[in-house]
Amino acid sequence: MSTRAALRLRQCLRYATATLAAAAAAVAAEAPATIKLATWNMEWFLAPATFNELKGDCTRDERSHRSNPRSIPCDVAARLERSATDFAAMARVARTLDADVVAMQEVDGPEAARQVFPRHEFCFTGGRAVQNTGFAIRRGVPFRCDADVAGLSLGDELRRGATVVLYPDTARELHLLAVHLKSGCWRQPLDSRAHACERLTRQAPAVHDWVASQQRARHRFAVLGDFNRDLLAEHADGLWARLEADLPESSLVNTASRAVFRNCYPGQTHTGFIDYILLGNTLASAQIAGSFERLTYSAADAWRLKLSDHCPVAIRLRLD
Repeated sequence: MSTRAALRLRQCLRYATATLAAAAAAVAAEAPATIKLATWNMEWFLAPATFNELKGDCTRDERSHRSNPRSIPCDVAARLERSATDFAAMARVARTLDADVVAMQEVDGPEAARQVFPRHEFCFTGGRAVQNTGFAIRRGVPFRCDADVAGLSLGDELRRGATVVLYPDTARELHLLAVHLKSGCWRQPLDSRAHACERLTRQAPAVHDWVASQQRARHRFAVLGDFNRDLLAEHADGLWARLEADLPESSLVNTASRAVFRNCYPGQTHTGFIDYILLGNTLASAQIAGSFERLTYSAADAWRLKLSDHCPVAIRLRLD
């Protein structure tokens, strides 16, 4: 090839590359910006070294566990020590989920979460317990960790709420609250004498007040997490009614309201959701139709690996 022909070829290639880059930029500019939000209870998820440290001094009843929040129950010590294979499987679930922001429950903290989300950053509650609530935020998404909703913990006997602000101080700003509410009152009336229902009832005002504060500030917001409650099967005076009490009508939208329930894996016998993403009414219109997702596990993985008794729930939102 002559020198002149080679020069012309290089010029053509540079022109073609520039044209393709410009076209790609134009498509990106036209495409609506979106974000994927998820929630996942990861079931007593601790870093291997921490689990190994705590298993020898496990607690045998709820009372002794409450008195020593840096402890794990003996049944957890016996059945949930995860191997490298288990951690790798959880990481595969996270990659398949491919969420930008994940509200996490039952995770000890960043060291544990990093085993599954190596390309995310973290906001976690500040309690001493090994079952903490937090967020994994994909690197590149601007965020600010905000104050714990400590009222949810009833004096640090239960889990605090974690909060994060995404895209702070911009038109895309989103305020998120991650919760893990008291278990044991799945469908019973809240005014029953069950101890779990009494404690769940006492947690409701903390969530309600956070929602009310977001509405007053005219923020776009969402509440994500393990509610330990079938919100879609409640009667009139249930937890949902208490979360919306004295607020404008339809202040919250349950993104699972039209979803078909499926268990996380064959053999589970649950009949309704307890993991939810609730959107404030100013954010609900941003949900992309059909984006609700519950990422289930294969039977083979569920039976041979220590994954979690919960599976992720996710939605996608338009940012603009």
